[in-house]
Amino acid sequence: MILRPLAGAALLLAAACAPAVAQEDPRISPDGTVRLDGVSIPLSGLMSQEGRDYVRHLIVDKPFGTPVPDLAQERARQDGIMFAFLEPMRRRYAVDIAEGRIGGVVVDVVTPAAGIAPENAHRVLVNVHGGGFTTGARSASLVESVPLAALMGIKVVSIDYRMGPEHQFPAASQDVAAVYAELLKTYQPQHIGLFGCSAGGLLAAQSIAWFQAHDLPRPAAVGVFCASLSGYFGGDATATSGPLLGMLPPPADAPRRGPPPASGPTYMGEARADDPLAYPLASPEVVAQFPPTLLISGTRSFEFSVALNSHNALTRAGVPSQFHGWDGMFHGFIYNSELPEAREAYAIMVDFFQTHLAE
Repeated sequence: MILRPLAGAALLLAAACAPAVAQEDPRISPDGTVRLDGVSIPLSGLMSQEGRDYVRHLIVDKPFGTPVPDLAQERARQDGIMFAFLEPMRRRYAVDIAEGRIGGVVVDVVTPAAGIAPENAHRVLVNVHGGGFTTGARSASLVESVPLAALMGIKVVSIDYRMGPEHQFPAASQDVAAVYAELLKTYQPQHIGLFGCSAGGLLAAQSIAWFQAHDLPRPAAVGVFCASLSGYFGGDATATSGPLLGMLPPPADAPRRGPPPASGPTYMGEARADDPLAYPLASPEVVAQFPPTLLISGTRSFEFSVALNSHNALTRAGVPSQFHGWDGMFHGFIYNSELPEAREAYAIMVDFFQTHLAE
């Protein structure tokens, strides 16, 4: 069995980026209620009002369109989505951003505009961005890094790792290891945290396995956001998340579409499901050596089930693990800093790293 992560459109709001269903589809109400086989499922009443309004917008309006086949155009499209989220985020969180190169790899170094907090002068966070291993370089990476840099008062090094289809697994893991090895010349491993969202969440987990296999000391803690130790697909949530976000199959009387266009090579390529360097959950021994781990997801996100499953596996192995899920939230909800749910997640991330990075 070969597991393949979603391509670039999986990065954020995968449901919103899927082929649009006509807004007059009677199965989708203007208030965001979705009817599945005669059962009406309204928006969750446990979300904030801002969350409810935004999820309704995703279901009814599908604001992000659909992926385009040209890779350069798709990367530009996804960057545009990310930069639109970055604009209000930069107003909310004051940071400085500088390009650099560490271990031969291009990075963005994000620091709080007010300066690094004295207690964090010897600490650093490392970010590996989302984007289906295809998009998100220096755009999603900033959306993931800015809040933590500002709220925690810490330096965040975001890695511009090699992506597919130009490169295949384990190129990104090698880039993360190169940056990490160089940082170890300045920082103690117990003072380093690693995190990422979506493909970046999987890459963060892959990197922990890669460090183990190549005799690099493990960092103090890892954040696997919008992903799991086994990818981001599987379980109930993969089946239910799309329909609950308005990704419905065409009505029975709709014209039949032709076959989807052939896809090219993917970053994960022929990586095996039992390879722990690709999917760390495949090895109980690798899982048992994970550092404290934080997993974050939403109940309408396709990775919710596998993220919860990873948390349970880590806990069984005796690894300190936290799992936080938000009802009604979608894949990559943390990219929208205007949502109270996203800001709640940032606070949990900050507390997690503050707790587990040694003083």
